[in-house]
Amino acid sequence: MATLIIMLAVGTMLVLALFACYVLGWANEAFHVQIDPRVEQVISILPGANCGGCGFVGCGEYADAVVAGNAPPDRCPVGGAACAAAIAKLLGLDLKASFPYRPVVHCGAYYEDRLKKNDYVDGEPTCAGANLVSGVQGCTYGCLGLGDCVTACNYDAIHMVDGLAVVDYDTCIGCGACKRACPRNIISMVPFKAEQMLVVACANRDFGKDVKAVCKVGCIGCKACTRFSGLFTVENNLPRIDYEKYDPAKPEEFAQAFAKCPMKRLVYVGKPTADQLAAVADETLPPVIEPRPETTVDKTPWQG
Repeated sequence: MATLIIMLAVGTMLVLALFACYVLGWANEAFHVQIDPRVEQVISILPGANCGGCGFVGCGEYADAVVAGNAPPDRCPVGGAACAAAIAKLLGLDLKASFPYRPVVHCGAYYEDRLKKNDYVDGEPTCAGANLVSGVQGCTYGCLGLGDCVTACNYDAIHMVDGLAVVDYDTCIGCGACKRACPRNIISMVPFKAEQMLVVACANRDFGKDVKAVCKVGCIGCKACTRFSGLFTVENNLPRIDYEKYDPAKPEEFAQAFAKCPMKRLVYVGKPTADQLAAVADETLPPVIEPRPETTVDKTPWQG
């Protein structure tokens, strides 16, 4: 009797196993998704950084989009022009002229330039934490100086210099991690049509009198730039540059605006030119200022 029960149990398990194999085989055929082999080829061309700089979650998702025609072949900031050319050749696409996007910090106020600073000692020492607290510094738009962007960057391409985020364009690959990390959204990605680009180094949208009350170098919204160049528009008391029209080969289009800015908030950022390097070759570099939380606060009580 015991032998019969064992045989029935074994037979039942065998039948169930065969049935499961059949179901799995049927499901594999019924739900199989055909993958375009070119996706794997595109993935093999990409550097595999999965940095998100292309606007997609990772290299695999970007490869799917490129092959499907939903993304251009030149979106990878890490791979650069060589990677874009290889993908375009593989897919038979025409590679249009494009420019790498690099981050720009729209704030030019170092620690001593900021007014109405207060101690920030009780909260989490991050920009995201400080941004939730009122009164850390007078300007509610500017860089908080606690380095969330530095922490987010995997390429050591942005550093805190006397309380201000400064991009190292020799190292930056344009992944956009610093932009995404900034709680005040003062970092934007700009098409670098040249090694150096003209940018607006301020994000304060208040009226001039209010700006001067909180910052020594903030843009006062005077609109002088718009009177000298059609590249500029002013929205919410803050100038913006139309980079679609921006042509670095025609500096005369914005030279006057640059020269006439009373607060000198139109600045050039990017890699220094050979002439600029030669001009400072004999100068002694100042000591490097290490990141520290106290760069955003003043140890003397604010008296108003």
